[in-house]
Amino acid sequence: MRSRFSTSLETNGGVKLIGILSRTHPFAIGAVMIAPPETTRVTSRRVSCDGASDIPGGAALGHPRVFLEIDEHGYVDCGYCDRRFVLIGGPADGADQGHLPDIASGASL
Repeated sequence: MRSRFSTSLETNGGVKLIGILSRTHPFAIGAVMIAPPETTRVTSRRVSCDGASDIPGGAALGHPRVFLEIDEHGYVDCGYCDRRFVLIGGPADGADQGHLPDIASGASL
């Protein structure tokens, strides 16, 4: 009987590798690279996201509009589309976004 395990690894550059490990071939892995989330730099701590601000056709193709609050970490992630909003001049501005944990609005570390 052949079984498979799904695995997720993170590289030094913050790129996630997702693959399938096989029990019959324990060292075999088929990797797919997933880019870090889209990052938007903003000047206000309160931002809105509808997931479609850059899509022709507007919000009908995105998700419900949500308002997010950037906390002391200097960034927040949209819970719907994973878009990251980074406060210009904040602690996360200029940091490697691939190494920062996901912070949804209202969550704390």
